[in-house]
This record gives sequence, C-alpha cells and structure tokens, in this order.
Amino acid sequence: MESTTPANGDLPLVDSELLLRYDRPAPRYTSYPTAVEFSEDFGAGDYAAGLDRMEAGSDVSLYLHLPFCEHRCTFCGCHVVITQKRDVAAKYLDYLEREIDLIRRRLPPDLKVVQYHWGGGTPTYYTPDQMRELHAKVSSRFDILPSAEVAVEIDPRVTTTDHVDALVEMGFNRLSMGVQDFNPAVQEEIGRNQTEAETRELFDYCRRQKELQSINLDLIYGLPRQSEEGFAANLESVLDLRPDRVALYSYAHVPWVRGHQKRMDTDLLPTRDEKFALFAAAIRAFGDSGYRQIGMDHFALPDDELSLALGERRLHRNFMGYTVQRAPVMIGLGISAIGDVGGAYVQSKKKLSTYYDALDAGELPVEKGYSLSDDDRLRRHVITELMCNLYLDIPEAERLFGISFADYFSVELAELAEGPGKDGFVSLDGEAIEVTPLGQLFIRNVCLIFDRYLREKPRTEPTFSRSV
Repeated sequence: MESTTPANGDLPLVDSELLLRYDRPAPRYTSYPTAVEFSEDFGAGDYAAGLDRMEAGSDVSLYLHLPFCEHRCTFCGCHVVITQKRDVAAKYLDYLEREIDLIRRRLPPDLKVVQYHWGGGTPTYYTPDQMRELHAKVSSRFDILPSAEVAVEIDPRVTTTDHVDALVEMGFNRLSMGVQDFNPAVQEEIGRNQTEAETRELFDYCRRQKELQSINLDLIYGLPRQSEEGFAANLESVLDLRPDRVALYSYAHVPWVRGHQKRMDTDLLPTRDEKFALFAAAIRAFGDSGYRQIGMDHFALPDDELSLALGERRLHRNFMGYTVQRAPVMIGLGISAIGDVGGAYVQSKKKLSTYYDALDAGELPVEKGYSLSDDDRLRRHVITELMCNLYLDIPEAERLFGISFADYFSVELAELAEGPGKDGFVSLDGEAIEVTPLGQLFIRNVCLIFDRYLREKPRTEPTFSRSV
C-alpha cells in the first residue's frame, strides 16, 4: 500500500492501513486517571484535607485560569468566557483573590513556587495595570523562586508592547503565542483573523526582551481548509521566526463537549490521511531545521531545556504541559482550573455564578475531583514516563511501587507485544519499554493499553478525540 509519508528523511513510513487500524478515540493523558473519571462525590472538604496535609517546604506549581476572550474561535477546546464587558472580567479578579486567600491560609508558610503559569482564555485580555495588580496579589502570598518557570499564554491580536513590558517587569520569562494557522482561508473558517504581519511584529518585539528566556508558538493541524501546500507555507513562516519551542496540537473535534464546534463545516476538515500528512510534513520541517520532537506534539531547539531533559529522561508533564519541573503539588486557581494536591485531582467550579457563590459562602469552589488509588499512581507513572520520555525503566517502577512488573501487567504486556510491539511501536524486554520513532507518532495508542478505566469501563458515548 502506498505510504502517506515519503521514504526520505528520518520519518518512519506510515501507510493508510496502519492509520486506519490505530485511529480511535483516545485520551491525551494530561492526567491519569483522565478528567472523565472525576466525580462530584469529591468536594471542598476533601480538597481542604489535601491542602492541610501538604508538607512544609514543598515545591509547588501554580496555575491561574483567566478565561475571558473578546471573540470565540470555533476550534477552541478551552474553557472560556466570551464578553466585551470589562467590568465582568474585573469582578473575576476580586473573586480570584478571595480564592487565593482561602487556599493560602491552609498551606504551610515556606512553600516554593517552581512553576507559575497564566492560561486562558486570553490573559492579556486584561490591561497591563490589571495584570500587575493580579501578580502583586499572587507574589505577596506565594514565594515564587527566582529560578521558577514563569509562563503566560498571549494572543497577538490583543497583546500590546505595553503588555509585554509589564510581563517582563513582573518576571515572566516564557511566552506562548497563539498562531494556529497563518492562512487567511483557514482563519476565516475558525473565526480567528490574525495576520502574519501583526504576529511577526509582536514576536520580534518579544525577542528583543532579553529577560524572556523562551518564546513559543502554538499551531494546530487538522483545521478546515488546511492543505499540504498551505501548511508548508505556514511552517516556512514559523521556521523563519525560529521560536524556541512549537506546540503543534492536533485539532480535537469534540462537539459533544464544546457545542460551538458544531458550527464548523466538517466537510472542510482534512481526511484522516490528509491530517496525518500535515503532521508528517511538520515533523520533517522541524527536524530538518534542527528541532527535536518532544512527546506527542511539541518541538524544541536542541539547547532548550525540554530537549536536554528528554535526552536525560527526566522530562515531565502536568496540566500546564511539558516541563522539567517535577513539583509534587499543583494548585489550580480560577474557574475550571485543575490541581493535583494531596494524592487527588481537584477541579474548580466551571461557571462564574457557582464559582462566585462558593466564594461568597467562604467555601473552596470545588466542582469535582478524584482521589488516586495505589493502582492509579502506578499506572500514572507508567503512562507519564512513556508520554514524556518514551522510555519506562521497569526495575525503577518495581522499586517505586513494590511490584513484579511482569506479573502486575501480564495482560497489558501481552497486548502490547501483540499489537504495538508487532507493528514496531515499542521494543520490549525485562528491563524497559522503549518507544520507537514510529511509536512516538502513535503514543496515545501505546499508553491507553495501560489505562485500566478504558479496559474495565468501555464507553459507548463519545468521550475522547481521535488519536489520528
């Protein structure tokens, strides 16, 4: 069968039959267990108990969700609030401060923030002065280390040089800039009009700020009207900018979760083979330009800390993305934010009204959560190592969790050998599971074999986006 990728270069050959066989709904494993397992049985009291158990001197990751946008992009899978009423967004900051105070009172005094991230929505929806005020509130309550990774997501359509100056002044050292696609025809379909010129102008200004250690671009493949020719031009523009990192996300069409995606004309979406060809073209383009592929959807320059961490098999991943910070605790603040505290995941209220109601009552605004079992922790370790470092050290897993790996995962290992192993996705022996370059393209399929919930609770209703 004809390959969907060319025979030259380092990219493995992938044919249509292989794509068909492995194209199935699969989690992206931002967490394990995934958010579909979270339950409303987990409440504010459970979260409070987890905060109270936190050890003195702990390293912490801190995430703030700033959900507001002026306009909705049809591809968006994030939890956002669309409004042009600035007083609505200003009110949110007051309540965010209340949540910060409720949580901080339960924590030991000497925590160390090693990772600090503003996500959205559009954080730069706020004015520079509002951003300064918010950061002052956070930094007065948390010790953000000078060496911390301090990152923010920005939208070039609303971000000014004054915003950038304020972020640099506040100590932000990483910016992720949303691009998605420069092609005007694609932008028209996704409701995001963003010229290459305005993106390039802001990028160049950011590059001149020496305090910014990393400037990253976010792209999406699989959008309507994307073609190989148009996407190649897109990649050429991105590579000319030479960002430190690129996040190349697969468009997740999940209209059962994000109802606004129903407005998208699915007849204009690339077919499975066409979509994979876009991904393959990006892998070749970034590889030829010296970038290293990170995990399932990122690329980084060879001297970037993500590349270095991958080479040393110490890469990590949390709700904020790939990172070198392995903080044992992640605190999420704001509506829909997810944290990882005291052996449990916790998600905040998703609606402004219920978020405000909880804080007005002096309660932690918990929507739902999940307490991890010993089995969950073990499987999380396995999946995280494979997703991040493409390698699982079996003796290390046995030492950490007190198991015989071959006995505990006998069913999974047999399935792995029969499917992905036979297709060349992994190499297996008693010492390690190592993901091959071909397997990296299908890493979600490799990891789902270790997902006990998918195995024991088959789902008939749509739940996850497709793996190809």
